Amino acid sequence: MTPPLVLVVMGVSGSGKTTIAALLAGRLHWQFEEGDTLHPPGNIEQMRRGVPLDDADRRPWLQAIARVIDAWLESGESGIVACSALKYAYRQKIVGRRGEVRLVYLKGSREVILQRMATRHGHFMPLKLLDSQLETLEEPLPEEHALVVSIEQQPRQIVREIETRLQLRPPE
Repeated sequence: MTPPLVLVVMGVSGSGKTTIAALLAGRLHWQFEEGDTLHPPGNIEQMRRGVPLDDADRRPWLQAIARVIDAWLESGESGIVACSALKYAYRQKIVGRRGEVRLVYLKGSREVILQRMATRHGHFMPLKLLDSQLETLEEPLPEEHALVVSIEQQPRQIVREIETRLQLRPPE
């Protein structure tokens, strides 16, 4: 039996985390969690108002994501979480010493991300918070062994690149 693996698909709002994570989870038949659904209601309302979250606001959210990851690993399930994971300290809370967890960083230019954000509907994150997210972003360090993938390609191409580079095989 293959040991479980959890991928944390990270990046700023608008980078395609949810789209890529959901497509990949579907192809692999893995569990999927949209990290934004784990935010306390107060955080979502705060972001709706255009107020950036601080570290204290994010603490319960990161703890909830870590609990989901731990539950999957304890039950032997593989899964994918879409989560901004903007700072090294945040990633340490959700990845930490969990050797079965890998980061996938969706990297793109401000212009491409802004264009994508402008075309999506029904998301609580306003465009004006993109610059705050980009300022907060600490790109993964070499010791985090993140897989860095450009978002300058179509979602299915990104998913296939992740599968190829991590040697993941969809079930037959």
